[in-house]
Amino acid sequence: MSQPNPQQSQQSKKSKKAAAQEALISPPWFPDAKWHLRTLGVIYAALIVAYFGISRALSSLPKPYKLRRIPMEMTPWLNPGGKVHLPEEKLNAPPDDAPAATGK
Repeated sequence: MSQPNPQQSQQSKKSKKAAAQEALISPPWFPDAKWHLRTLGVIYAALIVAYFGISRALSSLPKPYKLRRIPMEMTPWLNPGGKVHLPEEKLNAPPDDAPAATGK
């Protein structure tokens, strides 16, 4: 077995100290405007691709799970052309004597 050389251990200690001091002396990295723009561009591009990819995947689902278009009568506040007014008879609940679905 070889014994450790005292000069090598002192040199390694010195090199560790020098590396630590160099790390402390070197200026820290700060992101500039170009880095911010590039990072935001990548994030926005990934979000856009994910949105269209998920929309396409959802539209190709079979019938019970397919995305549906909600009629404007259900959501009049979403109508871009203004309010949709329904006749009063369409707004009322169905009568109590309506035929009920029976399991016969």
